[in-house]
Amino acid sequence: MAYNEQLSRRVCELLQERTPFVAKKMMGGLVFMVDGNMCCGVTGNALMVRVGQAARADALARLHTRPMEFGGRSPKGFILVDPDGCSTKAALVSWVERGLEFTATLPPKDKAV
Repeated sequence: MAYNEQLSRRVCELLQERTPFVAKKMMGGLVFMVDGNMCCGVTGNALMVRVGQAARADALARLHTRPMEFGGRSPKGFILVDPDGCSTKAALVSWVERGLEFTATLPPKDKAV
């Protein structure tokens, strides 16, 4: 599956302003890793955000969001934000920051692995 390269560039620009990250092609899209943990990404035309299991229901209650589906499963800590939900810079910043906030609660992973 192809991913939206324009949205990927927008996410990259935001992350460059905030924290060191690594972009990796996986899961049919492009994911952004912070301290070795997946923070957010782009799959198809949607923004994938790692919000954590506890915040998932709240995130899904917002407009233009839906559960992430991957391989017939729905990862409990991830959601997708459709293009209308991240079309403005303010909306994109809000979602990326949610991903960064959750990722900050995780221990860093060994980057050599």
